[in-house]
Amino acid sequence: MTIKDIQAPVNVDIKKFEAHFKASMKTSVPLLDKITYYIVQRKGKQIRPLFVFLSAQMLGPITDKTHNAAALIELLHTATLVHDDVVDDSEMRRGFFSINALWKNKIAVLVGDFLLSSGLLLALDNDHFDLLKILSVAVKEMSEGELLQIEKARKLDIDEEIYYSIIKQKTASLIAASTSAGAKSVTDDPELVSKMRDFGETIGMAFQIKDDLFDYGEKTIGKPTGIDIKEKKMTLPLIYALNNTDKKTKKHIINSIKRESTNPAVVKEVINFVKDSGGLQYATDKMNAYKDEALALLETLPQNASNDSLRKLVSFVIERNK
Repeated sequence: MTIKDIQAPVNVDIKKFEAHFKASMKTSVPLLDKITYYIVQRKGKQIRPLFVFLSAQMLGPITDKTHNAAALIELLHTATLVHDDVVDDSEMRRGFFSINALWKNKIAVLVGDFLLSSGLLLALDNDHFDLLKILSVAVKEMSEGELLQIEKARKLDIDEEIYYSIIKQKTASLIAASTSAGAKSVTDDPELVSKMRDFGETIGMAFQIKDDLFDYGEKTIGKPTGIDIKEKKMTLPLIYALNNTDKKTKKHIINSIKRESTNPAVVKEVINFVKDSGGLQYATDKMNAYKDEALALLETLPQNASNDSLRKLVSFVIERNK
């Protein structure tokens, strides 16, 4: 199963979206135009716009508002990636140099601001105040999630409940915005929009846990093995392992991460500790539980080709290798 197979019911709209997305970043500033061209050339799988289109078409015919919702989501997502690379001091993104690596932090921050404001204006210019509210809530939640994660990373005192709060805000909120915005673009039924938000949030939780598992991979999977450990991020496999060991071992692992998180020997020790403690299996089980919950929600929604593709997209999110 490929992403093209999943796109089939909305293939025409995805192609139209690419032109719409480019147009939404149009500018008369040569430097900015050069950077936005670079962004478009290195675009990813565009999973979030696909969630928008499939969610919309499952509930009704795709409209111009759907296309604006997809562009708005992708502008916001791209802005957060540009800003994240500055925050994380990352020089690579999807195998390409990051904006901050090529044009430095000051320009990267301004580009992120431009993308975000372009999305907000797209909604305002078309009087899509309902979409603007959905996206504004997502921006607020993403910022809160990132700051909560940074705060907790200093003490390494995250328990499962806090972890779920972080990923719900940091990652799941934008996918929830994608599915609810898609629904809102074709229906005013609050129950359907709410149900689609729940669906997006649930699969967003599974999406982030899958990312957590990548950190313990042994092959090329889109990001370096152990990067979360090096950045002192408490992910679900590690949280479980620490909560299911003796006090002495827990203290040793936490102190090792605090003092030498970038030491390859420490990273290897932590990875082995998590694997031996059953952390990977526990996280996999939790991820699959969210997947099953998302699929159960789709059972209660209109059964059509777009619903089938959403099911495939759920599986793709879980089974992807990067």
